[in-house]
Parts: sequence; C-alpha cells; structure tokens
Amino acid sequence: MAPVSKDYEELLGRALTKVQSPLEFAGRVLSAKPTEQQREVLLALERGERRIAIRSGHGVGKSALLSWVLLWWLSVKPGAVIPCTAPTGHQLEDILWGEVSRWHRKMKEPFKSMISLAKGSARHRFSPESWFAVARTARRESPEALQGFHGKNLAFLIDEASGIPEEVFEVAEGALSTPGALVVMAGNPTRLEGAFYRAFHEERSHFSTFHFPSFASPLVDPSYGTRMAGRYGEDSDVYRVRVLGEFPKAEPDTLISLSLIEPALEREIEPATGDLTVFGVDVARFGDDETVILRRRGGLVGQIDAYRGLDTMAVAGKVACFARAERPALIFVDVVGLGAGVADRLRELGFAVYPVSAGNRAGDSARFDDLRSELWWRVREWLESGSASLPPDGELVSQLSSIKYGVTSQGRIRVESKQERKKRGLSSPDRGDALMMTFASQALPPLNLERGRAHRPFDRELGF
Repeated sequence: MAPVSKDYEELLGRALTKVQSPLEFAGRVLSAKPTEQQREVLLALERGERRIAIRSGHGVGKSALLSWVLLWWLSVKPGAVIPCTAPTGHQLEDILWGEVSRWHRKMKEPFKSMISLAKGSARHRFSPESWFAVARTARRESPEALQGFHGKNLAFLIDEASGIPEEVFEVAEGALSTPGALVVMAGNPTRLEGAFYRAFHEERSHFSTFHFPSFASPLVDPSYGTRMAGRYGEDSDVYRVRVLGEFPKAEPDTLISLSLIEPALEREIEPATGDLTVFGVDVARFGDDETVILRRRGGLVGQIDAYRGLDTMAVAGKVACFARAERPALIFVDVVGLGAGVADRLRELGFAVYPVSAGNRAGDSARFDDLRSELWWRVREWLESGSASLPPDGELVSQLSSIKYGVTSQGRIRVESKQERKKRGLSSPDRGDALMMTFASQALPPLNLERGRAHRPFDRELGF
C-alpha cells in the first residue's frame, strides 16, 4: 500500500473522534439503519460489554450486525486482531464475508480507504500484518480456528455459534479469556450443549445475552412465522429454533434431535472411493403424500426429488431415467402398496432392486419391534457417528426431527407408524422414509438379486 500522508492521517484522526460509538459508526460511516434488536447489541458494546451472545430466529440480520462490529472494531481499535469463524465455509465466506464486503463498499471516507478487503481477510492500511480480521472455518478435525491470536485489541466474532464444535472452544480457551478481548457469538440455538448453550445457562452471569425472535424483526416477512407453523407445527423444534429463536425441547420420546441434524447440514464431506450410490424410493399412497427418490453415497445424502400424483408406471419411469444416468448400485423400494408395482417394473428393466417392507420382522428382532423401527434407529446412529452430511432440505429436517418412538412391553424399540404420525396432525415422513430405506441392506441378510435381467448391467463393477 502507498504511504499515508500526514494530512490524511490527521483527517482520519478527527473523523475517528466522532465515531467511537458503534451505533454512531453504523449510522454515520456505514449508512446502516439498525433495527431495534441490532441497536440493543450496539448499545451494549458502547457500554463496554465484552462478552455477548445472541440467539435468534431466522433472518433478523445477525450476520450483518457481526459485519458492522468487525468494521467498527477494525477502524477504531489500533492494532485490532479479529478472528472470525463459522461452522461451514458457506456460512463464513458467502454469508458473513459477503456482508463484510457489502458494508465495506458502503463505507464513507476516510475509513473505507483504510481497509483493504480480500477473500477471508480485511487489513488496516496503517499496519496490515498486525492490524487485521481473518476468517477461519471451525472444524472438529482442525480445531485451531480461534487459536494463536494475540494483541491488546482482540475481538472474536462467531457466526452460527451453536454449530461450532466444542473442540474449537477448548483449543481457543486461553485466547478467548484474554483480558479486554471482545467475544460476540450469534446464531440459531440448535443444540442443548456446547459453549453457545452454556452462555445462556450455567455461564449466563459471564455474558450479556440477547434473544431475537423472527417475528419481532422488521427484516422478516410477517408471513414467515405463519408459513413455518403451518408446515412444521408450532410445537416442533424447527419452529422453536428457526422462528422463536428458542433452544429445542429435546423431548425424551423424540428419536432424532435437531442437535444431531444441524451438524450434518453443516458438515462438508467427500464420499470414500469405495462408497457406491444407492437410491431410496418411497412411493406415495395417498393424495397429500409425496413420492420421493433420494440418493445416498456413503455419508453423503445427495439430490432429493419429490412428486405428487404420479401413477405406478410414471414413478418407475422417473426412477429408471435417473438410474440410467447415475448408475446406483442398489435401488431400495418401499414395496407396501403401490411400491410393489414400481419394484416389479424396475426389475423388468434390469435394475438391482432391494424390496423393503417396513412392517416386516426386524433383523435384530430381540431389540426392535419391526423393520421400520430398526431402520429409523440406524439413521439415528448414522447421524450420531459424525460422518453424515445432509442437504439443506427443510422438509427432510422437519421429518427427521419429529419422529417419535417408545418401548413395547416386551422391551423392544418401536418407532411410530405413518398413521400414528398423521393422527398427531403431521404429514407422512416420505423423505425421511426414503433415507431410512437406504440402510436396509445393513439390517437384513443379503438378497439374491438375480431375478430376470436384474442387476446384470452392473454385475462386474459391483463384484456380484
């Protein structure tokens, strides 16, 4: 960078005396118009609060708020060092850093020229090597995202903090405890554990905490809460977390908690070389149900296609078209009701079909009441393993997080049926069932797939 002239330095110094307040900075330098919720946080910073936690619903402007804090701290705190983190590269680079870039473009002079913005970093012109902000994704396997930073004006900005692995906070405990350091955590409250949860519970006395439900923000469409309530139910954890900004209930009879699902939505994995693609096909029985074609390759759930109103042959045609292009190793089909016809037609066309009848006897019949219960339990264990990656599909999330289970008088685990679920006013978990079926080959003995022309197109490469 070119050296800063003495006149320009004096101009900057005079300007800084007028915007030491973060609220003044947001309005006068960024031309931002904070909501009442955002204003509360900025005023807390002005009062000198240095440990802040914000739980919120969706769309209230928390990432924009973090970007204002970053640009303010970087502008007014000499030698500022600002590590920023989030659970995924998308959240950090596209969303948070996208907000930083957006508001940097709006900055007024002389402040704008003082900050050089690049992908994943922002540096002050006076001392770019020691006066900067940097973005590092927080991962369990590399927990040093917040480690190793020093300086008298440290600020840690943590977006979607509920999804940050505990290992990241453990490694960074020393840095986060630096006297005078600013720590701002924000996010949807998805988990009943971790540093973000503790900030609102056992460590609440150490934090200035804020709660921003979506319906209280002018940035959120007024119909958003109504739509979410209609889709998932006001008593669902999805509604609690995404709209109310409340931590999930984690009822004891919920099979899969939202705290298991959220990390899988944020997890970025690559399938192993030997992982083969399989399809799960749940065939609709009634008018409101969906026919779902879901792909899974190892830990990665891929594309999900859902249809209504298709007859048996139309469903078989859709699956066959996808299968010819994607060459799945197995196609798991729910053969109860209309699915039997779909499975028969796919076999005629030469595909390796694995029929699944969820009401049948479980592979581990001493532990599970039926096959459906065993397969849904395997989905839970798969999510618990930490090796699962789910697509951002709201319907799938809702279905996975709202399945109930119990224990029979014989001591066997029993997952609720589709009919029992509908009695609770919820839709059929068609997407969840399509995923559940892809675990059938792990629960049951191998099937002889050599029926008619079935499987011959792929015999050699799959080792059959």
